[in-house]
Amino acid sequence: MPRSRRRERRGTRTTLDGGVEETCRYLRAEGLQEWENTFREQKITGVGLRYLDDARLQGIGVKLLGDRLRILHSTRKLWQIAAEPGKVFNDPIHGHVVLHPLLIRIIDTPQFQRLRNIKQLGGVYFVFPGASHNRFEHSIGVGHLAGQLVKALNDRQPELLISPRDILCVQIAGLCHDLGHGPFSHMFDQRFIPQARPGLNWKHEQASLDMFDYLVEHNKLKEEMVEQHGLKLPEDLDFIKEQIAGPLDTNGAEAEGWRYKGRQGAKSFLYEIVANKRNGIDVDKWDYFARDCYHLGIKNNFDYQRCLMFARVCEVDGQKQICTRDKEVGNLYDMFHTRNCLHTRAYQHSVCNIIEIMITEAFLKADPHIKIKGSGGKMFTLSTAIDDMEAYTKLTDHVFEQILHSSSEELAESQKILQDIVCRRLYKCLGQTNPQEHLEVTPEAIKCWEKELAESTPQSVQGVPVVQDVKLQPEDFKVDVFSLNYGMKKENPINKVRFYCKTDPTKAFQISDDQVSKMLPAVFDEQVIRVYCKKRDVKTVEVAKKHFAQWCKNNGFTTPTSKQQHRGRTRELSLVCCHTAAFVF
Repeated sequence: MPRSRRRERRGTRTTLDGGVEETCRYLRAEGLQEWENTFREQKITGVGLRYLDDARLQGIGVKLLGDRLRILHSTRKLWQIAAEPGKVFNDPIHGHVVLHPLLIRIIDTPQFQRLRNIKQLGGVYFVFPGASHNRFEHSIGVGHLAGQLVKALNDRQPELLISPRDILCVQIAGLCHDLGHGPFSHMFDQRFIPQARPGLNWKHEQASLDMFDYLVEHNKLKEEMVEQHGLKLPEDLDFIKEQIAGPLDTNGAEAEGWRYKGRQGAKSFLYEIVANKRNGIDVDKWDYFARDCYHLGIKNNFDYQRCLMFARVCEVDGQKQICTRDKEVGNLYDMFHTRNCLHTRAYQHSVCNIIEIMITEAFLKADPHIKIKGSGGKMFTLSTAIDDMEAYTKLTDHVFEQILHSSSEELAESQKILQDIVCRRLYKCLGQTNPQEHLEVTPEAIKCWEKELAESTPQSVQGVPVVQDVKLQPEDFKVDVFSLNYGMKKENPINKVRFYCKTDPTKAFQISDDQVSKMLPAVFDEQVIRVYCKKRDVKTVEVAKKHFAQWCKNNGFTTPTSKQQHRGRTRELSLVCCHTAAFVF
């Protein structure tokens, strides 16, 4: 871009985000200096220029139509300059998506392009053939929806004073929120890293912040962000990262009432768009619900377009929150039910889970033998690459193929496990059960349970003595524990949502369960213990099932259910949800 054009854009951005004196300087440059004092008296800032119209100009004393037209022409030209042409993507979920040039600049970097090679749903693709989508397209979708929501709030409530900088930062946060995912997405941070590096409290959100910093530095984007696009550093970089992972200063004094650095409390609602820590209603979920259902072939009853249409900012307990219309409470229950159905039917599918468990085992065995070159020429393994973003940029799902087709003897055990996955020689699911109370699950507890399973030999089944010639060992069992909920553990997330009514859109209130329907869920969190047998022969599997049933009885857990029984129960829950939605409306 020519230097003069850069100066023009920089001056434009400064005016739009500046104060009264910046506005007056712009008027002088446009030959409108006679109205400086009027604008100064009315304290019209750069953001306020956007909302000037003929009636408002008359109201502040600009009486002649010709003068009003000159001022309006200049202010509209200012916004036309600011509206930089974007690039169009044709997305199967959102249609034609237009992205800001800075977002395109971020997308066209190695750090973002790596997301093309990381499956959105990890091992689910081995069960659902359509689930071949990647973190790349999901991230573009979230960046788009983040822009849609913040622009909708801006158009609906100009008094919020949402600036072009705010909009751009929200879009960048949406685009970059998943930069830190590793191979097979959540399998990497929820299964592999906890076992490879026990005691390390590492989440992909932290890696997203590290990767974002590396992306900006490696591609020399700071100057471009400031000079061409009007961002202010470091506050805007802090704001982007806080939207992804929450407050950066976790030791900050909560007594001060506001722990964020990027934006002040007057714009607290902006932190609820990309990753909503308050109630979980955010554009990240809106995109992956729609995208995952589309690729999985599962019907999506949730309509995020209605959320966009009815989103409004209200003041709640001294803070500005994004609220929605009271009649949308049923749509929100559909949203959280959709989340639960996706976990039940796909994300926690018994075959999907065991494939991810087997991939994790292969990665753990391969970990010391795979070397990745990082910064300064230093070599890293699969588990230590998260400490160096140059190395981590090179780590994607391709490591599966690297192990599978390796000729190295050191990777022979890992290779055998992956060959079993490809040839569908999987561990056998014995069933699943539910504890009466929520249990704390540790690696030590899992090992103890596997030992108990091997020792839980049933003495009789329905009064008939059991004689078995199969001896089971603790290593023959694999225990997997997960939770199904609405996203806030035992809590109902709708209790954290505030609504407004048509007659008074400025007043926020809560809607209690009994005001919605008597058919709502009574419990919002369920812990599931699923047990697999590593041996696949029919005789051993049947004996292992009896051990599992006896173990459940010994521990007071529910009677084990099979996959078919669990699927039937899921369909019943779906019918209950449909009836509930009917009552809501």
